[in-house]
Amino acid sequence: MAIFNSDKKQTFNPQEINIINAGTSIVGDISSEGDLRIDGSVKGNITVKTKLVLGASSKVDGNVKAANCDVQGTVNGNIFIDDLLSVKATAKVVGDITSQKLVIESGAEFNGKSQMGISKSSNGAQKPSTPSASKGE
Repeated sequence: MAIFNSDKKQTFNPQEINIINAGTSIVGDISSEGDLRIDGSVKGNITVKTKLVLGASSKVDGNVKAANCDVQGTVNGNIFIDDLLSVKATAKVVGDITSQKLVIESGAEFNGKSQMGISKSSNGAQKPSTPSASKGE
């Protein structure tokens, strides 16, 4: 089968989506340079440099870090998102959320703290962003 042919050199294509299907269980940390969709279960931390989608059948026991994320399944751990986190109606999140933007749909379960508007300082540490003063003040 061509899929198992190791003779060809593979290059990274950020347009391709990595998928962990339902029925697949992974124990250990996952790191991805490109988009990732998980419909199975993961016991470990997940780090994605672009977009992460946790499908309705997904179950994650660990921390999640990504640029953007849609959560439809279950997450038991803290979530750190650089831009937009969407928690869908089917989601169940137990842990703290840190993101620039947060959308929680009606019906979703969220037990934890949320912190928004976090930006990175020049030394890489996270700090709360300060709102700019309006001209009328």
